[in-house]
Amino acid sequence: MIELFGPYFRRLYDTTGLNYNVFYDQYEFDRFATGASNSLQLIFWALFLSLIIGVIGAWAQSAKSGFVRVGMDAYIQVFRNTPPMIQLLFFYFGLGALTPSVDMGGYSQPLVSAYAWATISLGIFGGAFNVEIFRSGIDAVPDSTLEAAESLCFSKWQTYLYITLPLAFRISLPALTNNLVSLAKTTSLAYVIAVPEMTYVLNQVWSDNVNVPEMMLLLFLFYIVVVTAIASALHLLERKLALPGYGQ
Repeated sequence: MIELFGPYFRRLYDTTGLNYNVFYDQYEFDRFATGASNSLQLIFWALFLSLIIGVIGAWAQSAKSGFVRVGMDAYIQVFRNTPPMIQLLFFYFGLGALTPSVDMGGYSQPLVSAYAWATISLGIFGGAFNVEIFRSGIDAVPDSTLEAAESLCFSKWQTYLYITLPLAFRISLPALTNNLVSLAKTTSLAYVIAVPEMTYVLNQVWSDNVNVPEMMLLLFLFYIVVVTAIASALHLLERKLALPGYGQ
Protein backbone atom coordinates (compact mmCIF):
# COMPACT_ATOMS: atom_id res chain seq x y z
CA MET A 1 0.00 0.00 0.00
CA ILE A 2 2.88 2.37 0.78
CA GLU A 3 4.32 1.76 -2.69
CA LEU A 4 0.94 2.36 -4.34
CA PHE A 5 -0.36 5.42 -2.48
CA GLY A 6 2.78 6.70 -0.77
CA PRO A 7 3.98 9.02 -3.58
CA TYR A 8 0.57 10.69 -3.82
CA PHE A 9 0.29 11.42 -0.08
CA ARG A 10 3.92 12.54 0.04
CA ARG A 11 3.26 14.96 -2.80
CA LEU A 12 0.06 16.10 -1.07
CA TYR A 13 2.08 16.95 2.02
CA ASP A 14 4.78 18.78 0.05
CA THR A 15 2.28 20.88 -1.90
CA THR A 16 -0.51 21.51 0.63
CA GLY A 17 0.95 20.69 4.05
CA LEU A 18 -1.71 18.02 4.69
CA ASN A 19 0.28 15.37 6.53
CA TYR A 20 -1.24 11.90 6.14
CA ASN A 21 2.09 10.31 6.97
CA VAL A 22 0.51 6.96 7.87
CA PHE A 23 0.19 6.41 4.12
CA TYR A 24 3.73 7.26 3.07
CA ASP A 25 5.93 6.56 6.12
CA GLN A 26 6.48 2.83 6.71
CA TYR A 27 6.87 3.16 10.49
CA GLU A 28 3.68 5.20 10.85
CA PHE A 29 1.83 2.90 8.46
CA ASP A 30 2.79 -0.12 10.59
CA ARG A 31 1.43 1.65 13.66
CA PHE A 32 -1.76 2.52 11.80
CA ALA A 33 -2.23 -1.07 10.57
CA THR A 34 -1.67 -2.43 14.08
CA GLY A 35 -4.23 -0.01 15.51
CA ALA A 36 -6.81 -0.90 12.87
CA SER A 37 -6.28 -4.62 13.43
CA ASN A 38 -6.56 -4.28 17.21
CA SER A 39 -9.73 -2.19 16.89
CA LEU A 40 -11.42 -4.72 14.61
CA GLN A 41 -10.47 -7.62 16.85
CA LEU A 42 -11.65 -5.78 19.95
CA ILE A 43 -14.98 -5.01 18.30
CA PHE A 44 -15.44 -8.65 17.27
CA TRP A 45 -14.63 -10.16 20.67
CA ALA A 46 -16.61 -7.57 22.63
CA LEU A 47 -19.70 -8.16 20.47
CA PHE A 48 -19.26 -11.93 20.66
CA LEU A 49 -18.89 -11.93 24.46
CA SER A 50 -21.89 -9.64 24.88
CA LEU A 51 -24.04 -12.02 22.80
CA ILE A 52 -22.96 -15.04 24.85
CA ILE A 53 -23.74 -13.19 28.08
CA GLY A 54 -27.08 -12.05 26.66
CA VAL A 55 -28.18 -15.58 25.77
CA ILE A 56 -27.08 -17.12 29.08
CA GLY A 57 -28.41 -14.20 31.11
CA ALA A 58 -31.85 -14.32 29.49
CA TRP A 59 -32.07 -18.01 30.34
CA ALA A 60 -30.89 -17.34 33.91
CA GLN A 61 -33.68 -14.79 34.42
CA SER A 62 -36.21 -17.63 34.19
CA ALA A 63 -34.18 -20.06 36.33
CA LYS A 64 -35.87 -21.83 39.23
CA SER A 65 -33.21 -20.61 41.66
CA GLY A 66 -34.14 -17.29 43.21
CA PHE A 67 -30.45 -16.67 43.94
CA VAL A 68 -29.62 -16.91 40.22
CA ARG A 69 -32.46 -14.57 39.26
CA VAL A 70 -31.55 -11.98 41.89
CA GLY A 71 -27.87 -12.20 40.92
CA MET A 72 -28.71 -11.62 37.26
CA ASP A 73 -30.95 -8.66 38.08
CA ALA A 74 -28.16 -7.16 40.21
CA TYR A 75 -25.67 -7.60 37.37
CA ILE A 76 -27.99 -5.85 34.92
CA GLN A 77 -28.62 -2.92 37.25
CA VAL A 78 -24.94 -2.44 38.06
CA PHE A 79 -23.58 -2.56 34.53
CA ARG A 80 -26.45 -0.75 32.80
CA ASN A 81 -26.32 2.14 35.25
CA THR A 82 -22.60 2.93 35.31
CA PRO A 83 -20.59 4.59 32.49
CA PRO A 84 -18.56 2.19 30.31
CA MET A 85 -15.40 4.29 30.81
CA ILE A 86 -15.71 3.92 34.59
CA GLN A 87 -16.16 0.17 34.13
CA LEU A 88 -13.00 0.00 32.01
CA LEU A 89 -11.01 1.86 34.67
CA PHE A 90 -12.49 -0.33 37.43
CA PHE A 91 -11.60 -3.58 35.68
CA TYR A 92 -8.11 -2.48 34.65
CA PHE A 93 -6.96 -0.57 37.73
CA GLY A 94 -9.25 -2.12 40.34
CA LEU A 95 -9.47 -5.80 39.51
CA GLY A 96 -6.22 -5.66 37.57
CA ALA A 97 -4.35 -4.75 40.75
CA LEU A 98 -5.63 -7.97 42.36
CA THR A 99 -4.54 -10.29 39.56
CA PRO A 100 -1.06 -11.89 39.63
CA SER A 101 1.85 -10.83 37.44
CA VAL A 102 4.31 -12.97 35.52
CA ASP A 103 8.07 -12.53 35.86
CA MET A 104 9.39 -11.81 32.37
CA GLY A 105 13.06 -11.79 33.42
CA GLY A 106 13.72 -8.47 35.05
CA TYR A 107 10.23 -6.99 34.91
CA SER A 108 6.70 -8.10 35.71
CA GLN A 109 3.99 -8.52 33.11
CA PRO A 110 0.31 -8.53 34.20
CA LEU A 111 -1.30 -11.93 33.71
CA VAL A 112 -4.35 -10.23 32.19
CA SER A 113 -3.44 -7.64 29.55
CA ALA A 114 -5.15 -4.30 28.98
CA TYR A 115 -6.61 -5.72 25.76
CA ALA A 116 -8.15 -8.65 27.67
CA TRP A 117 -9.58 -6.33 30.34
CA ALA A 118 -11.08 -4.13 27.62
CA THR A 119 -12.71 -7.15 25.97
CA ILE A 120 -14.09 -8.42 29.28
CA SER A 121 -15.31 -5.02 30.44
CA LEU A 122 -16.97 -4.04 27.17
CA GLY A 123 -18.46 -7.51 26.70
CA ILE A 124 -19.99 -7.42 30.18
CA PHE A 125 -21.27 -3.88 29.61
CA GLY A 126 -22.94 -4.79 26.31
CA GLY A 127 -24.16 -8.10 27.71
CA ALA A 128 -26.19 -6.33 30.42
CA PHE A 129 -28.29 -4.71 27.68
CA ASN A 130 -28.42 -7.87 25.57
CA VAL A 131 -29.89 -9.84 28.49
CA GLU A 132 -32.90 -7.54 28.58
CA ILE A 133 -33.19 -7.55 24.78
CA PHE A 134 -33.22 -11.35 24.63
CA ARG A 135 -35.61 -11.52 27.60
CA SER A 136 -38.12 -9.31 25.79
CA GLY A 137 -37.77 -11.55 22.73
CA ILE A 138 -38.36 -14.67 24.82
CA ASP A 139 -41.45 -13.13 26.43
CA ALA A 140 -42.82 -12.40 22.92
CA VAL A 141 -42.71 -16.08 21.89
CA PRO A 142 -46.36 -17.29 21.93
CA ASP A 143 -47.37 -19.72 24.65
CA SER A 144 -48.98 -21.93 22.01
CA THR A 145 -45.56 -22.48 20.44
CA LEU A 146 -44.10 -23.60 23.76
CA GLU A 147 -47.08 -25.84 24.41
CA ALA A 148 -46.57 -27.47 21.03
CA ALA A 149 -42.94 -28.18 21.94
CA GLU A 150 -44.04 -29.67 25.26
CA SER A 151 -46.53 -31.91 23.48
CA LEU A 152 -43.63 -33.24 21.39
CA CYS A 153 -41.86 -34.24 24.63
CA PHE A 154 -39.14 -31.58 24.35
CA SER A 155 -37.33 -30.97 27.61
CA LYS A 156 -37.19 -27.42 28.99
CA TRP A 157 -33.59 -27.03 27.78
CA GLN A 158 -34.41 -28.42 24.31
CA THR A 159 -37.37 -26.07 24.02
CA TYR A 160 -35.20 -23.10 24.95
CA LEU A 161 -32.32 -24.06 22.66
CA TYR A 162 -34.19 -25.18 19.54
CA ILE A 163 -37.43 -23.19 19.63
CA THR A 164 -37.53 -20.29 22.09
CA LEU A 165 -34.04 -18.92 21.45
CA PRO A 166 -34.17 -18.95 17.60
CA LEU A 167 -37.57 -17.22 17.64
CA ALA A 168 -36.49 -14.77 20.34
CA PHE A 169 -33.36 -13.94 18.36
CA ARG A 170 -35.42 -13.05 15.29
CA ILE A 171 -37.87 -10.97 17.33
CA SER A 172 -35.06 -9.19 19.20
CA LEU A 173 -32.87 -8.50 16.19
CA PRO A 174 -33.89 -4.86 15.56
CA ALA A 175 -33.14 -3.85 19.17
CA LEU A 176 -30.08 -6.10 19.23
CA THR A 177 -28.72 -4.40 16.12
CA ASN A 178 -28.93 -1.00 17.79
CA ASN A 179 -27.12 -2.24 20.88
CA LEU A 180 -24.34 -4.02 18.97
CA VAL A 181 -23.72 -0.96 16.79
CA SER A 182 -23.56 1.20 19.92
CA LEU A 183 -21.16 -1.25 21.57
CA ALA A 184 -18.91 -1.26 18.49
CA LYS A 185 -18.56 2.52 18.83
CA THR A 186 -17.98 2.25 22.58
CA THR A 187 -14.86 0.12 22.02
CA SER A 188 -13.01 3.34 21.15
CA LEU A 189 -12.97 4.08 24.90
CA ALA A 190 -10.38 1.33 25.34
CA TYR A 191 -7.68 3.95 24.71
CA VAL A 192 -8.11 5.13 28.34
CA ILE A 193 -6.38 1.94 29.56
CA ALA A 194 -3.69 2.13 26.85
CA VAL A 195 -5.08 -0.55 24.54
CA PRO A 196 -3.24 0.07 21.23
CA GLU A 197 -6.41 0.39 19.17
CA MET A 198 -7.07 3.03 16.53
CA THR A 199 -7.80 5.98 18.82
CA TYR A 200 -4.73 5.33 20.96
CA VAL A 201 -2.42 4.78 18.00
CA LEU A 202 -3.54 7.85 16.04
CA ASN A 203 -3.22 9.89 19.23
CA GLN A 204 0.44 8.85 19.32
CA VAL A 205 0.85 9.68 15.62
CA TRP A 206 -0.53 13.21 15.92
CA SER A 207 1.46 13.79 19.12
CA ASP A 208 4.69 12.87 17.31
CA ASN A 209 3.95 14.70 14.05
CA VAL A 210 1.59 17.55 15.04
CA ASN A 211 -0.95 16.56 12.38
CA VAL A 212 -4.03 16.53 14.59
CA PRO A 213 -6.70 17.55 12.00
CA GLU A 214 -5.56 14.95 9.48
CA MET A 215 -5.46 12.09 12.00
CA MET A 216 -8.76 13.13 13.58
CA LEU A 217 -10.39 13.04 10.14
CA LEU A 218 -8.86 9.63 9.47
CA LEU A 219 -10.11 8.33 12.84
CA PHE A 220 -13.58 9.70 12.09
CA LEU A 221 -13.68 8.02 8.68
CA PHE A 222 -12.39 4.73 10.09
CA TYR A 223 -15.29 4.43 12.51
CA ILE A 224 -17.81 5.57 9.89
CA VAL A 225 -16.69 2.76 7.58
CA VAL A 226 -16.48 0.05 10.26
CA VAL A 227 -19.72 0.88 12.05
CA THR A 228 -21.62 1.34 8.77
CA ALA A 229 -20.40 -2.09 7.63
CA ILE A 230 -21.54 -3.71 10.89
CA ALA A 231 -24.92 -1.96 10.81
CA SER A 232 -25.47 -2.91 7.15
CA ALA A 233 -24.63 -6.56 7.82
CA LEU A 234 -26.99 -6.70 10.79
CA HIS A 235 -29.81 -4.99 8.90
CA LEU A 236 -29.34 -7.49 6.05
CA LEU A 237 -29.51 -10.34 8.56
CA GLU A 238 -32.61 -8.76 10.05
CA ARG A 239 -34.36 -8.75 6.68
CA LYS A 240 -33.28 -12.32 5.89
CA LEU A 241 -34.53 -13.67 9.24
CA ALA A 242 -37.73 -11.64 9.50
CA LEU A 243 -40.76 -13.76 10.41
CA PRO A 244 -44.18 -12.31 9.46
CA GLY A 245 -46.31 -11.94 12.58
CA TYR A 246 -43.36 -12.13 15.00
CA GLY A 247 -42.13 -8.85 16.46
CA GLN A 248 -43.81 -6.79 13.75
